Amino acid sequence: MNKWDLTKLAEFSKTNRIKKDIHKTKWFNIVLVCLETGQVIPSRPEPYDVCFYVIDGKGTFTVGDEQIHIGQGSMIFAPAGVARGIESTQRLTILGIQQPH
Repeated sequence: MNKWDLTKLAEFSKTNRIKKDIHKTKWFNIVLVCLETGQVIPSRPEPYDVCFYVIDGKGTFTVGDEQIHIGQGSMIFAPAGVARGIESTQRLTILGIQQPH
């Protein structure tokens, strides 16, 4: 069994987003993404499905042509091949559960 304290693993940088691989299996990957307020992950298509769960903070998520503002405790799904992006509007900690790639 593995146990992670995601609040202790969260790390922020004023210049770049921080992405940490938490766990990988043949069925899924789990990543922790941390963005300071105002940081952006530009919208682009990716070849894998992903669920984003907001641990803390707020942000605007773009999936295809849709934008949604979500915060702590919210989760969204972005399918493979569809452009997706994130803009942090309040220091943002996200858990991503992805198809392996």
